[in-house]
Amino acid sequence: MDKINRFFWFCSGVHIETLENYPTEQNRYFGIGATIFFTGLFAALSGGYAMYFVFKGDDFAVFFAILFGLIWGAAIFNMDRYIVSSINKSGSTGKQLLQATPRILLAIMIGIVISRPLELKIFDKEIKDRLKVSYLKAQRDKIDTLNASFQSKYKVEFGRLVEQIAERDSLESDIKVSRKKLNFEIFGNKTTETSGVMGYGPYAKRKEVEIKERTEALDTLNAKINYAQTFIDNRKQFDRMFSEKLYTNKQQDSLANVAGFADRNWALGQLKKNANGTADSNTDLAVTFIGLLFIFFECLPVFVKLMSQRGPYDYAIADGDEVSIHRSKKDKNFNVEVTDNVQETRVEAETTKRKEIVKGSAYRDLERYDWDKE
Repeated sequence: MDKINRFFWFCSGVHIETLENYPTEQNRYFGIGATIFFTGLFAALSGGYAMYFVFKGDDFAVFFAILFGLIWGAAIFNMDRYIVSSINKSGSTGKQLLQATPRILLAIMIGIVISRPLELKIFDKEIKDRLKVSYLKAQRDKIDTLNASFQSKYKVEFGRLVEQIAERDSLESDIKVSRKKLNFEIFGNKTTETSGVMGYGPYAKRKEVEIKERTEALDTLNAKINYAQTFIDNRKQFDRMFSEKLYTNKQQDSLANVAGFADRNWALGQLKKNANGTADSNTDLAVTFIGLLFIFFECLPVFVKLMSQRGPYDYAIADGDEVSIHRSKKDKNFNVEVTDNVQETRVEAETTKRKEIVKGSAYRDLERYDWDKE
């Protein structure tokens, strides 16, 4: 248990040897350290999950995810530890708030960054469903665009085919009506266009010849239509129109499973909207609350440090800092004074040495001087 306490104290950024002297402060910093540790843990999971989707499909995706997760978690842990430990409790409340403001803003940004990948995991099923709809719609739009482009490219051929089909339909209708009239004539059904006399008479013969001619024309027209359709199908095959098909359910599942981080992030944003474009308040609130939860969790150590009263540990640290500063100033004064004294001694010694040199030189000159010339 002592090792666990010391570990979380280390996470909170306190001076462990000083904190051990104040038992009433230990639980507070234990809680702060645990919060910082779990924030780093969540950051590692979040970063690793995000990096997994960046390298998804690669043989080393898991390795990269674990490596980046550990680095990212350690970075966030170290930053949180610095943020909390850098708040000076010896200042006034206003000064502490001023110190904490940039740290709180930084904590909010970290909370947003951490929460996004975890939100992607929480709404994984809904994101996959939205991606399937998106991929299917994109494929349908692609096919429609290709069809429109193909029809525009072969506009003349399509126009001729439409005319031939319309002519065929009209000819088939005429043949059907003529056959009906021929049957009426043969069986003696009286109409405005039949004689009403049963038997195979002149009118029936003419009608039969007319039907035969129209049937031959219909066969010729069908042959032309079949040729035109074969030509268009061959052009579609050449332009690879048949290779573009709507995704099956299995293909949609496969695409959704290998979707990258950007696609999943986009789909999460789309969950806030219904299919008709209206806002989905329930999902929007759920995503927002999860993000706020991680932001609050990230800011919690800073808030705890700000709200807590200045305890004996804070006084001890402040006193120790003052002593260290005072000792540093005294050491400075000591070193300055020693340096000055040493410098004075060096100046005196150098001056004495040079005086002796000058005197010695003068003595030698006197000894060499020829007094008889005077």
